[in-house]
Amino acid sequence: MSRKNKHKSEKKSDKDLKKNSAIFNNITKFYFKNFNKLQIFLVLLTVLATGALIINYAKTGSFVSKDVSLTGGLSVTIHTDAEINPENLRDDLSKEFPRSSINVRTLQVSGQEQGIIIEDSNTDDSDQLVAYLKENINGITENDISVETMGSTLGKSFFKEIFIALFFAFICMGLVFLYYFRSLFATFAALVSAFLDIFITLGIITALQIKLTSGGIASFLMLIGYSIDTSILISTKMLKDKKADMNEGIKEAMKTGFTMSAAGIAAMFISFIFTNNFALRQIMLILVIGLVIDLFTSWIGNVAILKKQK
Repeated sequence: MSRKNKHKSEKKSDKDLKKNSAIFNNITKFYFKNFNKLQIFLVLLTVLATGALIINYAKTGSFVSKDVSLTGGLSVTIHTDAEINPENLRDDLSKEFPRSSINVRTLQVSGQEQGIIIEDSNTDDSDQLVAYLKENINGITENDISVETMGSTLGKSFFKEIFIALFFAFICMGLVFLYYFRSLFATFAALVSAFLDIFITLGIITALQIKLTSGGIASFLMLIGYSIDTSILISTKMLKDKKADMNEGIKEAMKTGFTMSAAGIAAMFISFIFTNNFALRQIMLILVIGLVIDLFTSWIGNVAILKKQK
């Protein structure tokens, strides 16, 4: 590279750095100026999430909408090239089987629709459901249909065990924080931040009427890991690094924290767009939502609690 080109490249790099620095300074300026208002926004998010969960409970008897892998039931896969409208089929099946909770989604392979998957909460519908599909969908045979049954006891047991795992994850996280930072405030702040992250994310996917799968629940364990990383970063800058100006410590933590979150959100979002696997898409969607919410629960909720200790 010639000196002239090298000089141009360095000049362009300096401009980009100044531009990014200006954007970051504007964000932090807005953040510190409106910190109290942002706390109200976090409270509002929590209230809305609570409302979504309560409304779902009133409608379905469960705070969270779950698929057959968690509630038990039938999963019927139909391999067909015929064009089938999932919503119309779901409406028809709901009328035919009014006592069951029916969900219909497309089966995709390499970006192309290869059939549909029907989930039925009632295992007793197996023979009648298959007979109805063969009669009402043209061109399908017995060989095109595969049926999987998940017992309700197994599904409920798995759901319970996952929540036990989440509980112990919180306990372990709290013990590590208490040991390292020797601060109940830091431990409480980290636990509240992680809990709100999961709680609000759960409320959002419930409001979006997304049925939670076993893989989806596992993604909440991953969210705890992301949340703990941010909490460690914040607590280190605010408690371990003794700075005269607290805001400077928060600002330094933001440089690293925002970069981590942006990278995570971008990676998960790209994976969500390009993957065709239903379970993976749900995992990535939950992680994207959770990482965005973590920006609020960590940099508003966590920081607000730690500021009270100062």
